[in-house]
Amino acid sequence: MLAHLTRTAPTCIFSRIFSHNQTANVILKSCNQAKRNIHWAQYRISRVFQTGRHGKIKKIVQQARLTTTSAVNVGTLSPEIPLQAQKIIGKWLLGCAGMCFGAVVLGGVTRLTESGLSMVDWRLLKDMKPPQSEHEWEEEFKRYQQFPEYKYTSSHREITLSDFKFIYYMEYAHRMWGRAVGLVFLLPAVYFLKKGWISKAMKPRLAIYTAFIGFQGFMGWYMVKSGLQEQTQSTNIPRVSQYRLAVHLGSAFFLYALFLWAGLSHLLTPLKIPDTKRMTTLRRFCHPLMTMIFVTAFSGAFVAGLDAGLTYNSWPKMADKWIPDDLLAYTPTWTNFFENPTTVQFIHRHLAESTVLFIAGFWWMARKAPLPPRTRLAVNSLLGMAFLQATLGITTLLSHVPTHLAATHQSGSLVLLSLAVWVAHELRRLPK
Repeated sequence: MLAHLTRTAPTCIFSRIFSHNQTANVILKSCNQAKRNIHWAQYRISRVFQTGRHGKIKKIVQQARLTTTSAVNVGTLSPEIPLQAQKIIGKWLLGCAGMCFGAVVLGGVTRLTESGLSMVDWRLLKDMKPPQSEHEWEEEFKRYQQFPEYKYTSSHREITLSDFKFIYYMEYAHRMWGRAVGLVFLLPAVYFLKKGWISKAMKPRLAIYTAFIGFQGFMGWYMVKSGLQEQTQSTNIPRVSQYRLAVHLGSAFFLYALFLWAGLSHLLTPLKIPDTKRMTTLRRFCHPLMTMIFVTAFSGAFVAGLDAGLTYNSWPKMADKWIPDDLLAYTPTWTNFFENPTTVQFIHRHLAESTVLFIAGFWWMARKAPLPPRTRLAVNSLLGMAFLQATLGITTLLSHVPTHLAATHQSGSLVLLSLAVWVAHELRRLPK
């Protein structure tokens, strides 16, 4: 079995390389990688014989065969990087995606508990430590009292120091989590670059990830700043700009999707899918599907920013009408699509319904496609999550947007996007 592996592994790599007109230097590196794969398999099998676990031999040989092609099949990998290093990079990228997921969830809870405006300044290092003594808490509370949110809220109910501590800690946790995202990404990235574990194709992507993380930090403060300004009318509820909120949330979703895609590329072995006409059609719809889910979530940011979920708490109609009377009540007309709570909710609910129908149609087309079991699981999971997310959205609306349901609904949109990314990754066209 090992002799067959020794013969076939370099041959597979050579065929991939010659099809892309690679240089002799890369061919040599690829051959060395194949040798390392064989040595790795030999070492593992010898360990299996020593421990008596003979059932693992077949699995080890299969893994060694697959690793000789995975580095060439996936554009972000490189044949000169050890397989184990590639796996570590993949787990790190998925960890970064998980951190982004946590930041989105925590940010949603922070907004729903109206905690986002409790920290009225932004200091990169000094914000790392919350107030320690009672005197420091009182000083921080006095600063908060100078801004519109306290003035508005205190006119309706009393805000105690204990209340302030709760919303402060919520915003503090969100900011610290954001800093942790940067550290979890940057520190290992520097280490992996020094180790030579980052492929040439991945290096520009690291720069993109770094730029997005920095932009997220800037956009977070820029968004909070909009809520600290005096309102034009005393009756206006202090809110952050829905435009800035949408950009902040949208960029977080985009960064999460980038991390997830790169992590899957390092960890999942590419599957050979027959290149049929039906598969070509499915591939054509993958990116529009991801885009539609993203746009629907993006419109949800405007719903959140305007508290538009509290305007019409009925479904499928809005106050017994398919088209509400105040749909285009604002002037100029274009402002209704971003500033009128009725229009914003109308757009979001119908985008969501259209997305569910799109996903259902995609699943129907994939029913008779020759999909491997893993890809089939991804497509079925996407359909199931679409219906679950729609149910969460309707329940949240009918229940007048309770915090726990609204936070779960926002998290569900990210899960739905994750499954769409997984499906697109499974169906991507591999280089010949």
